[in-house]
Amino acid sequence: MTCGIAELAEREGIACSYMTRVLRLSLLAPDIVEAILDGKQGPEMTPAHVLEPFPMIWNGQVEQLA
Repeated sequence: MTCGIAELAEREGIACSYMTRVLRLSLLAPDIVEAILDGKQGPEMTPAHVLEPFPMIWNGQVEQLA
């Protein structure tokens, strides 16, 4: 069984474009995820900032989001 992004979005009752942005968060560097989960991220790391496009290379993410 396959389930596409559109199907997931519909099931959750959200827009497909939002689902796509949220799914990208699974590509965040482990250090960034850990900081967020521990509440140790800086004040500049808002949900809106994290949902902006970011590099796929973890070092680049740390530089951009730190």
